[in-house]
Amino acid sequence: MNTPRDWPEPIIRVQSLSESCEDRIPDRYVKPPEARPSVAAAGDANIPLIDLGLLESGDEELRQKTLRQVSEACREWGFFQVVNHGVEPELMDRAREVWREFFHEPMEVKQSYANSPATYEGYGSRLGVEKGAILDWSDYYYLHYLPCNLRDFNKWPYLPSHLREVITEYSTEVVRLGGELLKIMSINLGLRQDYLQNAFGGDDVGACLRVNFYPKCPQPDLALGLSSHSDPGGMTFLLPDQNVPGLQVRRGDGWITVKPAPHAFIVNIGDQIQVMSNAIYKSVEHRVIVNSAQERVSLAYFYNPKSDLLIQPANELVSPDRPALYPPMTFDQYRLYIRTKGPKGKSQLLELKSPR
Repeated sequence: MNTPRDWPEPIIRVQSLSESCEDRIPDRYVKPPEARPSVAAAGDANIPLIDLGLLESGDEELRQKTLRQVSEACREWGFFQVVNHGVEPELMDRAREVWREFFHEPMEVKQSYANSPATYEGYGSRLGVEKGAILDWSDYYYLHYLPCNLRDFNKWPYLPSHLREVITEYSTEVVRLGGELLKIMSINLGLRQDYLQNAFGGDDVGACLRVNFYPKCPQPDLALGLSSHSDPGGMTFLLPDQNVPGLQVRRGDGWITVKPAPHAFIVNIGDQIQVMSNAIYKSVEHRVIVNSAQERVSLAYFYNPKSDLLIQPANELVSPDRPALYPPMTFDQYRLYIRTKGPKGKSQLLELKSPR
């Protein structure tokens, strides 16, 4: 499976559509009835909220309780929020707002960074290269931070003028947090505390940022900002819009609309950790709804294995009673699926599952 170097059709920026269409969205963005958002999907439920500061409290009982909370969230939810994570709230706000400023730069500034499906890096408006596909109501910006040989500052926007400085600082902090959570997950799985980090490539991990811009949508009941999918990588740190909810997480047969805690990161397990844990930890489908009154900006940071390493279940988590559920595959091979077909629920992991 090879990724084409060009999009199958001319790219139309959703932000421009939002500004020009008054009360009706183009048919290309109308989801089939079974995929449309449900207003009744919220209720009072929310994903777990975990205070990571308790790990450093000096109280062993609180530390063990926090470790259990992370373990249960990874096993039962695939999603959780973390607070007291060590990233300064002011830095989180600056990171979100500098990208909001970018999406309100003149179109010619943004177009100078237009991306292609070869790497997805830059300013984009679609996932997948299937001609005639139903599209999502969003634009985005995708860039690489790690490994260093993929970090190309020429592909990082030069406007706003402070964007590169802010995102470099923000990236350093998120990568630090990713390493800390991998230690916690390794301990909870009964592995050496450095197991998952080493399986990801040690210091040579991948880290990339997708900034999502969801413009106002005149028919939010017919569209999605991002279709249902599980993340193909290792672990994702989402910095949500503080004022506009939009992320929905699959729970049983329904969907929960996540209510972000102030200055929390929303963390979710990606497919690669599901594979490494032999499905003890679960990646979970999620999607994004849009609304007619407000735009929304979020930053999804993907903490991924080194792209050419073979990813497979940890030997310690494989037994005659629980054989390896997935064949070995590099992350580069794995992510070609979503880059070619676009978001398709959890169909990729289901297709890869080893016959038992």
